[in-house]
Amino acid sequence: MQDHTNRGDFLSQATAVIVENASNDQFGVSQLAEALNMSRSNLLRKIKKATSLSASQFIRQVRLEIAMEMLKDSALTVSEISYMVGFGSSSYFIKCFREHYGYPPGEVGKIEFENENGEPELSQPGIQEVSEEKRTRNFPRTVLLVALTILLVSITSFLIFYKRPLEELKNGQPEKSIAVLPFKNESNDSTNLYFVNGLMESTLNNLQKIKDLRVISRSSVEKYRNSNKSIPEIAEELNVSYFVEGSGQKVGDQVLLNIQLIEASGDRHLWAEQYNREVGDIFALQNEVSAKIASAVQAIVTPAELEQIRKKPTNNLVAYDYYLQALDPFLSRTNEGLQQAIELFEKAIEEDQEFSLAYANIAIAYYLLEMFQAEKQYTEKINSYSDKALLYDSKSAESLTAKAFYYIQTEEYKLALPYLEKALEYNPNSSLAIQMLADFYSRLTPDTGKYLEYALKGVQLNVAANDSITRSYIYLQLSNALVSAGFFDEAEKYIDLSLNYSAENYYAPHLKALILFAKDGNVKRTRNLLIKEWQKDTTRLDILQDIAKFYYVEENYDRAYYYFKKFAEERKKRGLNLYISENAKIGMVYEKVGRQEEAEKFYKSFSEYCEKDQSIYKSVNLAVKYMHEKKTEQAMEQLKIFSNADNYPYWYLLIEKEPMFKPLKSDPEFNRIMQRIKDRFWAKHDRLRTSLEAEGLI
Repeated sequence: MQDHTNRGDFLSQATAVIVENASNDQFGVSQLAEALNMSRSNLLRKIKKATSLSASQFIRQVRLEIAMEMLKDSALTVSEISYMVGFGSSSYFIKCFREHYGYPPGEVGKIEFENENGEPELSQPGIQEVSEEKRTRNFPRTVLLVALTILLVSITSFLIFYKRPLEELKNGQPEKSIAVLPFKNESNDSTNLYFVNGLMESTLNNLQKIKDLRVISRSSVEKYRNSNKSIPEIAEELNVSYFVEGSGQKVGDQVLLNIQLIEASGDRHLWAEQYNREVGDIFALQNEVSAKIASAVQAIVTPAELEQIRKKPTNNLVAYDYYLQALDPFLSRTNEGLQQAIELFEKAIEEDQEFSLAYANIAIAYYLLEMFQAEKQYTEKINSYSDKALLYDSKSAESLTAKAFYYIQTEEYKLALPYLEKALEYNPNSSLAIQMLADFYSRLTPDTGKYLEYALKGVQLNVAANDSITRSYIYLQLSNALVSAGFFDEAEKYIDLSLNYSAENYYAPHLKALILFAKDGNVKRTRNLLIKEWQKDTTRLDILQDIAKFYYVEENYDRAYYYFKKFAEERKKRGLNLYISENAKIGMVYEKVGRQEEAEKFYKSFSEYCEKDQSIYKSVNLAVKYMHEKKTEQAMEQLKIFSNADNYPYWYLLIEKEPMFKPLKSDPEFNRIMQRIKDRFWAKHDRLRTSLEAEGLI
């Protein structure tokens, strides 16, 4: 009897804590354990014993119970409630709700429940009755009462302060994902096409500023410009709920625009409008169209987002016409197109010297022109144009991205990050900002969790890029993010997709070999795959140094020297500053084959690298440096420091195989440190999986 009471008290306390934190989508098992002053393992054991659920399932069930009561007792929409109970994605909420209750949240109010007297109420013919037992799934009654008590306060407070006048959807809230299909040019004059494309682009840009919408990128919809596919077929490919279709033309000073909003699931027209406006009213027209679309899909538009949407890019219509002409070549991302766009943007600036968007796009174009070039010639132009863009509009996603590109160009990465994050705040659907953030957390300032988050978001926005090569590289990046975070099966799935879309993908076979190695540790097969790939293009330094490292880890120094020598000579010949962090390995290999003088040069270069290193890997690099210098105690201290780090990629779990650390392997403390590094990585992996599943990203 006592045990039963304690169990009830524990569940009531746990439920109260979850309810209190229901709106926090970051609140999970670790946070619950901390709030209850118990270890994670003890929490897992007690919840399992009391409910037969895992801790994460228990938390999710409490959230769903809260949502059920809110759906029955308030006029809030499904989408609003999903966010109030901590689901980062309304579609994921609907999925979980359906799995738990057997019907979607939109059906609440139509289902027959029993009242306190056991009598049926809210009955509607044609809807299957759901029993109280099934509805609560054995959820403890006393626990539910705790939730309901707190809910009375939380719902009332929310209704007082949350006054957005939106109609509740009667049949459930579909995910607010939308694609703006290419507008059709109704004019016989083909030169009018840029103007019609500009109308489409402005509609897309305005909708992208709304965080409550997932807006597919232009590159993903361009392939449907002349497509005969039906709306349901396109919806399946793009995975969206709504479409915007339009057609228009410019006749003299008049703009003729036909636009309609379509619900994908039933190919049903929700809203359509014909406009005949003067060119001078173009910005008001664009704002009106965006507002009506957002209202029709019941998207939450914040005052800050509304301010961004209503902002005029320029008051000069001649400047705006040049700007529209520049968009198509600018978005082509080819060198020729970017150069053509720069000329047109500059003409726009001649007409309006405060045209922020034109300045920003020139800066971005210059950055893209030499992004992969060793010699940079446009750095000062990028800086100057981005500064002017920010001067005339400091809240523009384009201005902020342009300035971030300047800092990336000058390798001041910490200064670039706030600009990219702010850009995404002003344009939550910016595929460019998301792609750059993914690259940033992969290459410039590593963070496996954030890298994977942005890679997944990038796939969502670019789900159907207009050519197979682009899609191949999108899946390549996602696969790399997944394997870095320890999701090997998922990584293999997406690298296979990458190769399916383009068997000629330059990097995919290299990554696939490494993913297979992560899954089973087969060194010989991996090395053979890499050698085969390198033989296709012997200028590939990335593969060359990986082949050498596999021989190095096996302590086959003669073969490692063969490949490291080729790598080092080619790197020097081409004047590249790549893979400097590998110079200690190269030095050790040269030393082992008797080339001591050359080895010391590599060691010296590595030591200088360590002095400047500000990355999360600094302590590992210093440990290697100290082992070379026979300073084992200092090396061990640096490894201890690294064992407290987070966000490192999976590959750093393999440092225990580093030959430099061989003298430490008999030390129990070294083994404890290595185990701690592994434990921290996999704990982060588990938290990341829970978080991504909650957001509906995996």
